[in-house]
Amino acid sequence: MSNKVEIMEWYIQAGVDICLEDKPIDRFAQSLEEKSSQKDTRKEQPLSQQKEKTPLNRRSSGTGGQERVVPMKSGVTVPDKASVDTAVEIAAQTNTLEELRTAIAAFEGCNLKRTAKSTVFADGNPDAKIMLIGEAPGRDEDMQGLPFVGRAGQLLDRMLAAIELDRNKVYISNIIPWRPPGNRTPTPQETEICRPFIERHIELIQPEIIVLLGGSSAKTLLRTSDGIMRLRGKWSEVSTKHAAVRAMPTLHPAYLLRQPAHKRLSWQDLLQIKQVLDTAN
Repeated sequence: MSNKVEIMEWYIQAGVDICLEDKPIDRFAQSLEEKSSQKDTRKEQPLSQQKEKTPLNRRSSGTGGQERVVPMKSGVTVPDKASVDTAVEIAAQTNTLEELRTAIAAFEGCNLKRTAKSTVFADGNPDAKIMLIGEAPGRDEDMQGLPFVGRAGQLLDRMLAAIELDRNKVYISNIIPWRPPGNRTPTPQETEICRPFIERHIELIQPEIIVLLGGSSAKTLLRTSDGIMRLRGKWSEVSTKHAAVRAMPTLHPAYLLRQPAHKRLSWQDLLQIKQVLDTAN
């Protein structure tokens, strides 16, 4: 029985959140039918229209005889500099947390929003001195619309309790507010599009300390390529356009679930955070 539970937990962490059909499906037969249908469709089209197209874009000639990529109208948002510039402009216009929440929920420049169930904004006390920032929501977070509510979130709650903190004394958010499909790693383009929102989030909260949960969060906000093992345990600084905040990178709770022996490293980081908070009080 324990093996079945472990397998189910592994599926959930991998992003498998739908069940199989009641009856088996012959994928091979489906594939043959689709190919046959495509051939019949191509036969009915004029030769001039029987050109191969990619799922997301097609080539068209531009000025100077060069080719450029033209997005197809498929409902998919292709991350680009224009989306980043739009996010920067929108974030700068927000003056309250509620305005920022509304702006993010209405933003259409990131393709992750199209596959997510929820826009996961934040949780905790906006007046807290300490702000925790992860990478992106997982399955449980997407379902509930709150950050760090799954197994990793439960571990995070225990970590906070160990230094006499809870969600009434901290503020929690993520770099990216939408769950990547299957919990995949966000692309650099997706991260850059969402960066203006989290930076504005920091400016509005005005925390005294930021805890960067995991390598992705640390690399993004510290603007470094160093790994989390090199960064953790050392005080750094998160700089935005209008703020500079002391920051402690540490291991992500999800990583600690896979590598429990490294909890001792996180404990060392937590003790440093507690010391700074106690001194400030």
